[in-house]
Amino acid sequence: MQDPIEHAAGSGRPPQGPATAILDRGADGGRGGSPENRRDAVSATKESLEDYTLRFAPRSYRKWGTGVVATSALGGIAYLADFSIGANIGMAYGTANALLGIVVAAAIIFVTGFPLAYYAARYNIDLDLITRGSGFGYYGSVLTNVIFAVFTFIFFALEGSIMAQGLELGLGVPEAIGYAVSTIIVIPLVIYGMNTLAKLQVWTTPLWLLLMVVPLVYLVATHPGSVQDFFNYGGADGSGGTSFASVMLAAGVCLSLIAQIAEQIDYLRFMPPKTAENSRSWWRAVILAGPGWVIFGALKQAIGLFIAVYLISSLDPAAASTANEPVHQFLGVYKEMMPQWLAMALAVVLVVISQIKINVTNAYSGSLAWTNSFTRLTKHYPGRLVFVIVNVTIALILMETNMFEFLNTILGFYANCAMAWIVTVATDIAINKYVLKISPKYPEFRRGMLHAINPVGFVSMLLSAGISIAMFFGAFGPTVQPYSPIFSVGIAFLATPLMALLTKGRYYLRRSHDGVDLPMLDADGNPSDVMLRCHVTDLEFERPDMILSAERGPDGKNQYISSLSLSTDKTGRYVLDAHQP
Repeated sequence: MQDPIEHAAGSGRPPQGPATAILDRGADGGRGGSPENRRDAVSATKESLEDYTLRFAPRSYRKWGTGVVATSALGGIAYLADFSIGANIGMAYGTANALLGIVVAAAIIFVTGFPLAYYAARYNIDLDLITRGSGFGYYGSVLTNVIFAVFTFIFFALEGSIMAQGLELGLGVPEAIGYAVSTIIVIPLVIYGMNTLAKLQVWTTPLWLLLMVVPLVYLVATHPGSVQDFFNYGGADGSGGTSFASVMLAAGVCLSLIAQIAEQIDYLRFMPPKTAENSRSWWRAVILAGPGWVIFGALKQAIGLFIAVYLISSLDPAAASTANEPVHQFLGVYKEMMPQWLAMALAVVLVVISQIKINVTNAYSGSLAWTNSFTRLTKHYPGRLVFVIVNVTIALILMETNMFEFLNTILGFYANCAMAWIVTVATDIAINKYVLKISPKYPEFRRGMLHAINPVGFVSMLLSAGISIAMFFGAFGPTVQPYSPIFSVGIAFLATPLMALLTKGRYYLRRSHDGVDLPMLDADGNPSDVMLRCHVTDLEFERPDMILSAERGPDGKNQYISSLSLSTDKTGRYVLDAHQP
């Protein structure tokens, strides 16, 4: 049989794509490997042809333009939780402190999100795969995957609660049933991956924008005094003065959203290759839909507070009990514009559209995170649908326990974990890769090429999260308690390069070469689309997904295996021996 490299490099026509490259070779594919290993590998591959749960997104699948990818990614930030977060921190600390906290958080999120978004779009991998090669190792990033999965079900629950409030207010649906409806309605949409999500986000965005922007413009135009009331609002204690501690507490709540970049990346990994022709639109899409999401998020937080202050000061001071609930916020403004029945209908429509737009992303991204971690630890692929159900079930339990009652505490605690992770990875990319040049620039993610755990990122994250969480709960006294977010960011930023220097970069790569004598990147610096055949599944995969197998072919020639097949290899028979760079 022709050597796979010769076939890939010398073929006069493009090789078959993954979906058409299956050969009928019997139970073991005519190759080495147990039937069980092959079943797991092929099972994972078939579903990955749609959403690429566990691996690099190949060029053959990335058929969307930069604008469609960016619109799809930004559609995922349609969530209404920002309105609730802005109202909560403003009602607690006053407008001035809340706005400053929002700006501080947005600046940190933008700066740390940029290198992550660039790597995702340039190398077409999700944040888990980026994390593996940016200081955590093959198994070390399982911990960060769990952190991200927690993010998805916390915010799924938050958005589901908002939808349930809308259904109860507008249609009289009991809240408990509304929680179940908001959960179940998402599941069918999530099953089919990026194709369905892209269409959903593009089609619903215009109506969503209309329902969001028009009420705000109307409110400012017809009630100009509301602007002054907004800036004068002093919060629960009515002091109105600025306080660094209050700003940091407000920023800490907003920083719980720092992990949203991982959901943006779940779309950005499908960006087309960057070329001289599309360079400007490529960069525009990456910046706007990557770290740029926080600009829209910060605006929504400020708007949420603005509407809450309007409801409290202009309509009914007793409205404070519901002014942090988006459905009541928009209903209050809509009623100023139109009849009660129409206002109620539009408020419910807005809530339902927003909830579906974000929760399909929460459920989708959460299922990717759980599946990836489970498959790596057990070498078994149960199917992504299993973890869609797991993720939404956890979210439903949170909804039933009325998480709104302790929202600020949940988000403040979670922020410390999320910041430790995101800042550590961003620092490894920006400092360790480009300044110190200790960390390899190409984001390695394949089993066999990485150590199990890299102390550079793993230890830095644990140190940052551990100290900042202890501060958050008052272990170091009330004086420093409000500043846990700053310490989380600072410790991660300093510890990551320090650990890289102390370890001299020894734990980044287990091997210096993957055994495939073909370039990883094309002439434009994009991942190569040259195809190689995996000897376990008999499918063809693009070059970045492939590695030399430790098992030689029957004729003694080299065989190649995909990262996906390696992740489900229970015996380790295909994993190459380690050698240091």
